[in-house]
Amino acid sequence: MTIPVDRLSDPAVRAFVKAVNANDRDAFMATLTPDATMSDDGSERDLDDWTDKEIFSSRGHMEIESESDEGRTLVVRYRNETWGEMRTKWKFTVENGKIARFDTGQA
Repeated sequence: MTIPVDRLSDPAVRAFVKAVNANDRDAFMATLTPDATMSDDGSERDLDDWTDKEIFSSRGHMEIESESDEGRTLVVRYRNETWGEMRTKWKFTVENGKIARFDTGQA
């Protein structure tokens, strides 16, 4: 069973997931602080390069299995046209209603 995006607890995380699933780069960038950072499987990544490759050019999509930490940690069935589907964990740091950092990796 999945959690509908509209039911996610944290508004910034909800906007992030909506933007990813809509493949809307402008809406996605609007969810982030100007100096946002991220990591994938424990390695720091360039946010623009990573999101272009793993989300936008490969049509990434998030199906939420669970949330914790007041909606700032998600377990997701993530799929894109490059890698297919995988179970991933996403942890978000939210500052002033925007995402300052997210860390993702295999769940």
